[in-house]
Amino acid sequence: MIIAKLAYKSLLNRRASVLLTLFTIAISVMLLLSIERVRIDAKSSFSNTISGTDLIVGARTGDIQLLLSSVFRIGHTNNGVSWKSYEYITSQRGVNWSIPISLGDSHKGQAVLGTTLDYFSHYRFAKKQNLTFNKGRPFAAINEVVLGSEVANKLGYKLNDSIVISHGMGNTSFHHHDDNPFKVVGILNPTGTPVDKTLHIPLAAIDLIHGGKASLEHEHEHEHEHDEHNNLVGHPKQITAFLMGFNSPLYTLQIRRNINQYKPEALLGIMPTVTLKELWEMLAIVEKILLLFSAVVVLVSLLGMLTTLLANLSQRRRELAILRSVGARPWHLFTLISIESLLTTLLGCLVGSALYYLAIFSAGGYLQSHAGISVNITMLSYYELGLIGVIMAAGFIIGLIPATRAYFYSLSDGMSIKA
Repeated sequence: MIIAKLAYKSLLNRRASVLLTLFTIAISVMLLLSIERVRIDAKSSFSNTISGTDLIVGARTGDIQLLLSSVFRIGHTNNGVSWKSYEYITSQRGVNWSIPISLGDSHKGQAVLGTTLDYFSHYRFAKKQNLTFNKGRPFAAINEVVLGSEVANKLGYKLNDSIVISHGMGNTSFHHHDDNPFKVVGILNPTGTPVDKTLHIPLAAIDLIHGGKASLEHEHEHEHEHDEHNNLVGHPKQITAFLMGFNSPLYTLQIRRNINQYKPEALLGIMPTVTLKELWEMLAIVEKILLLFSAVVVLVSLLGMLTTLLANLSQRRRELAILRSVGARPWHLFTLISIESLLTTLLGCLVGSALYYLAIFSAGGYLQSHAGISVNITMLSYYELGLIGVIMAAGFIIGLIPATRAYFYSLSDGMSIKA
């Protein structure tokens, strides 16, 4: 206890250099933990975006590009799928359900998705969880819209509000469909997926606002002339893509092959689970680079601590000699220097952990809105605690180097230092 108290007071006496070393270690710990948390949550967010969907079908392009455009709303496809091909493919034996989706419009930077009521019945996320409503209901008329949770929270919408859709997927649009307003009838519960940032309208509404035949109100006046389901679906010329579920995995492989060899138009069928894995493997290189970068930062901070300890040790040789003269043994000096390095590393890890939580709390909203990564603020996992333990052990081992040198300093060496 006496040596620990002496080490504490010694650190306070050299607080300028100690604080610099402590801050360097804290930054490295924060960086390491943050990268690890973002890596885990990014992988989880990607894998949980869509579940229970056997095939995604769209115009022939890259597998990852089709996945990004249809599920993550990132980028866009130059071509679509004709409605005739959609009806033919989904009528094949073994098809359990299908969800057509049409993209290309937005509202204040948020994607607008045209679809059918099957979307709310069959779309799954995470471990085959259904979409649920926080407020309201699915759309039942052509001029109604269902909002994702983030859209409603970010833009402050509530039920029965009126929304005007804009042409294009950008944040800024010069063409607004002012004559076709939509009424908010439902708000979904959070899912941690791009669904939260999407406005859902009937598929027929997408075709109508781009066809320019009539306003939604005018179309609504003639709903009695058609079946309600047909009013919500319509007969669009083409759609962006569609999702499919099958009665058996055997049908998945068979129909996927037929789609990729479909002659009337160039189509591509992808299995989202496989494509998600490929996408993550591509990102794994960046992941490893980030982990390597954080490890190098930790190493540099520890080497900086070693340099500081060795530099201070040369200046403290007379101090150590005085301690020897009042009865301190070599192992006392060894323990003193070791405890100083251990305390510095421990305080650096504690401060770094606090900065980590502060960074995650501050950047969580940005990562969710700009990268689609839902960051969970939880207690440190065993793996993360293990990383901190490794840093503590490394700091202690590095501290043994100046401690060993102090051990062999003799009383006469300390007293005979020349100015």
